[in-house]
Amino acid sequence: MTEHYFTADPSSAYETTTVTVRIWGHELALQSASGVFSHGRLDTGTAVLVREVGPPEVGATYLDLGCGYGVLACALATVLPDARVWAVDVNERALAVARGNTERLGIADRVNVARPDQVPASVRFDGIWSNPPIRIGKAALRSLLVQWLPRLADDGEAMIVVAKNLGADSLQRWLVEQGFRCDRVASAKGFRVLQVRAQHGSD
Repeated sequence: MTEHYFTADPSSAYETTTVTVRIWGHELALQSASGVFSHGRLDTGTAVLVREVGPPEVGATYLDLGCGYGVLACALATVLPDARVWAVDVNERALAVARGNTERLGIADRVNVARPDQVPASVRFDGIWSNPPIRIGKAALRSLLVQWLPRLADDGEAMIVVAKNLGADSLQRWLVEQGFRCDRVASAKGFRVLQVRAQHGSD
């Protein structure tokens, strides 16, 4: 059976590679691992996201949804020293690697690396940042988004990057149909960056 990066407990040989990335003016040396999304590199989608969208300027609580080895979570915690960040994934190896990255960067006290079921239901997010696991399939992806997007704070927003050829435009239409405000804020290298906000009342 083919093993995917969204496998809960990868059985592939454990190999690590250090990836050095520059995001929002900060250079981050991060360890990646086999069996975890984008081993050995910064994937194109995430690169487009952080290049096309500047860092948040305010906010107390953020979510890196489908964190992999923790690129977005580490970048958010680095650029927002007063923020609390949740890094969520179903892949146990990804969680272990992401946790190690937060420790090496000295931000582990502000980044909660967790499985989805470990995030308290009361937590609301000022921002959700994600290169979501498109290859889990349309139904599973939509279920994932409707689970997490309603947990945005009243003035919160989600920044999501999706490949155009993997359904970015249809996903945008679907999110609008679900009652979210969803705008395309950037398009580069075959990827769309979608800004999603909750609908409140009739506005």
